[in-house]
Amino acid sequence: MPSAQPESAPVARPVSGPPTDDSPPPAGPSWRPVSAPPPPAQQSAPPAPASGVPAQESAPPAQVSAAPAQVSAPPAQVSGPPAQVSAPPAELSASAARPVSAAPAPQAESQRDAEPASGPEADRPEERPEPAQPDPEQALAAFRWRLHPQTLREEAPEPEELRAVRDRLTAKLGVALDNKSRARLLSLRAVAARILGDLDDALADGRLALTYAEATGELRRTALARARLAQVLRWRGEHAEADKLFAEANSPELPDRLRAALHEHAGRSCYDQGRLMEACQHFERALDLRQGDDPELVARTEVALDAVRDRAASGGFGPWPRSRDEIVRSGRSPVPTFDEESQRWGYADAEGNLVVEHLYAEVQPFREGMAWVRRPEASRWALIDESGAALIEANNGYRAVGSFSEGLAWVSMDGKGNWMAVDPTNIVRVPPGFEDVRPFRSGLAAVRQDGGWGAVDRTGQVLVPTRYHGFATALADGRHVDGFTEEGLAVVELAGRRGVVDRHGRVLVAPVYSSLVVHPVAFLIGDESGRWGARDRRGQPLIDPVHPSRAKVVAELDRLLADASPVL
Repeated sequence: MPSAQPESAPVARPVSGPPTDDSPPPAGPSWRPVSAPPPPAQQSAPPAPASGVPAQESAPPAQVSAAPAQVSAPPAQVSGPPAQVSAPPAELSASAARPVSAAPAPQAESQRDAEPASGPEADRPEERPEPAQPDPEQALAAFRWRLHPQTLREEAPEPEELRAVRDRLTAKLGVALDNKSRARLLSLRAVAARILGDLDDALADGRLALTYAEATGELRRTALARARLAQVLRWRGEHAEADKLFAEANSPELPDRLRAALHEHAGRSCYDQGRLMEACQHFERALDLRQGDDPELVARTEVALDAVRDRAASGGFGPWPRSRDEIVRSGRSPVPTFDEESQRWGYADAEGNLVVEHLYAEVQPFREGMAWVRRPEASRWALIDESGAALIEANNGYRAVGSFSEGLAWVSMDGKGNWMAVDPTNIVRVPPGFEDVRPFRSGLAAVRQDGGWGAVDRTGQVLVPTRYHGFATALADGRHVDGFTEEGLAVVELAGRRGVVDRHGRVLVAPVYSSLVVHPVAFLIGDESGRWGARDRRGQPLIDPVHPSRAKVVAELDRLLADASPVL
């Protein structure tokens, strides 16, 4: 079946799935069953139309409602029943705070009220409609896999049932019109194909799913697509690429539940390679993230550690664990080293061997395979690669420089301001004119101009007006970032109050709070009295600011997400 190409146009407004006779109405506290009006004489009342139920890639939480998928097609076209996988943060809404009971499904056409039949037709046996098939995404999330105690691979208890789920995913994919739905459905179909042993099909689905996911720009959706593709590559024995994808997917900005799953599966990939110390590190990190709140994870980890013990008894624990940089870049960059005799700097490799001579009065660490260096006789900086070859000569006149980030570096000719961004070939990508700057993250960089802070993209277009007094992006794990998170969110400060803007300059939370922290699925807000609450990723109220501490709000969010387990 030919696959559509990723869309580059912005996605349109959310559109609900078309009404169908066999779909249950959407779950949500605002929905109430509506009885059909009394039928007039000799005529049956048609049932009320119902929208499709949003399915989830994770096990359906009892208290969190998923947002409908978006379509970017013309209004005449809509995708099938919207579904979300490990729904992105914007999908946790205030309505998630209370349980929702399932509504009764509308009657099929053969079950509607009608006049009794008479004559020969009445003697025929009653025709019963076929039972409605469960949504394939929900069905896949409900599977309980067996974990093979030696290979640490999942096994399907009912392969034929899994094949049927894959077929229904294919049918649903046939009407998916937007990048989000295609990414989700293709990556889920890759999961089913992998466990069924169809690794070529799984690889094709996984790679295409990642293309669509990256086109959405959503951190969680991209992380899921990377992890599912990594699983396929692991089963194919392509561990270098699998490990890289696991490392790239596991952002500290993701929910702990998803991060724990990523560590668990990365550990299994290390186990396959005989990297047993590294595998144990991943398993331990997964348990730490869940803090004993996931009995199934504990049981699987016990199986994995038994396998590690048996393999280590015969072959040892293997090589020392790698750093993330070594995994992502397939090796470690040279590090600065100082020669006491010459009083000069150079660079050495991981074994301590000198790879760049001691020639420089000042050096910066390598970033993205490049480093800025300054010779003793020069007042301006040059750029070199890991072999020491010059990429940008000192005669270009840069008296102040910043490390490369996402292929761009900020440089200043006078060393005081008027910053501009250049690429490794010294082409100016963002024109000069900024008093202060921060590194690019997720395609955006915080900049100060005329005394106010805002943000520009990689072309220099101002996306966030320079009207704020500063950026103060704090994350729930205690870290602070310069400017924007990987999801393209930033905490801005105005007159001592804090709010949130996104990568498009939209104000999600007005700057009215004394404290504001970015949580993986919400924004934690604190008032002047020290009370904490939360707003969802659309900026709508989620938890009232009545809690005495931030930890209490985090615990409440964890409770709301208790049943949301990612399908990897």
